[in-house]
Amino acid sequence: MNLITPIQLRNKLKNNDDFQLIDIRESYEFEDGAIAELNIPLDEMMSSLDKITKDKQVVIYCKSGNRASSIIYMLEKKHQYTNLYNLEGGYTAFLEIE
Repeated sequence: MNLITPIQLRNKLKNNDDFQLIDIRESYEFEDGAIAELNIPLDEMMSSLDKITKDKQVVIYCKSGNRASSIIYMLEKKHQYTNLYNLEGGYTAFLEIE
């Protein structure tokens, strides 16, 4: 599984790199603060494949990285995604570098 560190993600955001960022936490978690503009809760991911690009890097994150790891595994195995990255340590780790 591909990983991206919080520092690498911060740099991608600062550089305005062309990639997709998806928050898979529940709506109430997303509303409390987020990095991404796109929120697709974990239980909606498999029915929202049309929202996940295959044309560029996609960074998926949750609170700690565990839920993101699970959904990335499923997307790679069942739908042949090869461009997915899990934010190491999730949203919590990203907040620690800010």
